[in-house]
Amino acid sequence: MRSARFFASALTAAMLMTVTACGGDSGGSSGGSGGGGDAPKIAAVFSGVTTDADYTFLGLQALKSAEKEFGAKTTFSESVAVPDAERVIREYVADGNTVVWTHGSQFYDATVKVAKESPDVTFIAEQDTQPADVPDNVWVLDRNFHLAFYPLGVLAGAATKTGKIAYLGGATLPFSYSEVHAVQQALKDSGSSATLTPVWTGDFNDPAKAQQFTSQLVAGGNDIVLGSLNLGMVGAFEGVKGEGNGSTMITAKYTDKSDLAPDNYVTSVIYDFSVMLDEILGQVEDGKSGGYLGMDYAKGISVQEPANVDPSVADQVDKAVEGLKSGAIKVERDVTPIG
Repeated sequence: MRSARFFASALTAAMLMTVTACGGDSGGSSGGSGGGGDAPKIAAVFSGVTTDADYTFLGLQALKSAEKEFGAKTTFSESVAVPDAERVIREYVADGNTVVWTHGSQFYDATVKVAKESPDVTFIAEQDTQPADVPDNVWVLDRNFHLAFYPLGVLAGAATKTGKIAYLGGATLPFSYSEVHAVQQALKDSGSSATLTPVWTGDFNDPAKAQQFTSQLVAGGNDIVLGSLNLGMVGAFEGVKGEGNGSTMITAKYTDKSDLAPDNYVTSVIYDFSVMLDEILGQVEDGKSGGYLGMDYAKGISVQEPANVDPSVADQVDKAVEGLKSGAIKVERDVTPIG
């Protein structure tokens, strides 16, 4: 739970500061260095800004961990748009970086394309499955969002008083569908009769849209909102706080966001990319230039201790996490589109 403890203090200010900062086509770079002539030279491609207290910030923390653990020399580009990704990746290869990490599945195709042309460079590409025909010099980092959302479904089914819960996503992407289906499976497995309403704002980083959608969900009687947004979560929290009675609860993703709505906040699925990058770099040191590494509740994913719910609900969440760790619970990765 080191991620949860780290993010709590400055989260609100950081997220509000970056609401208008995210979305440019390219970002600056920053470097750090450690000792040793054989230290890896790592470049990262980020879709957002490192001050977002969210997904991109987690990437920056992973780079800092690599500097500490491996003496890595690191650099990164912020706010890289998908059409620019191939160019940025090629520039990092030309600059002599030995590892290039693209932090986001939207960069997968560009990463694989450049990797095929650069066999002496190790690439880390993120995906939400275990793809076929991966080049030998590519590590696939699977984020397993369906595993992350299963305990949230258990929580929502146990905590709802109205019997109505909602999922608030950004874009209708396969990983988002898998999150919804995982919640549906959790409701079924736990015997909950709650109904789930999934909605998408169309933008992961638009607080105004998120607040509007959340307010509508609250007005519709949904008393649990499962958030799957980035900067848009700022607006989602405002949407539940607008009720003023603390009756609508909300969950988040990636980092601790309790400061945004302490009376409405339940938990967040915490992601730690530091342990994943460290493990990959360790295997690269051992001579393995490519492979597959999936995040799970034993490595990289955790759930914050739930707040503002009955202790029995927290116990059910803990039990679900333990079941996922032990393999007693299997969650189907279902990416079927939801109409």
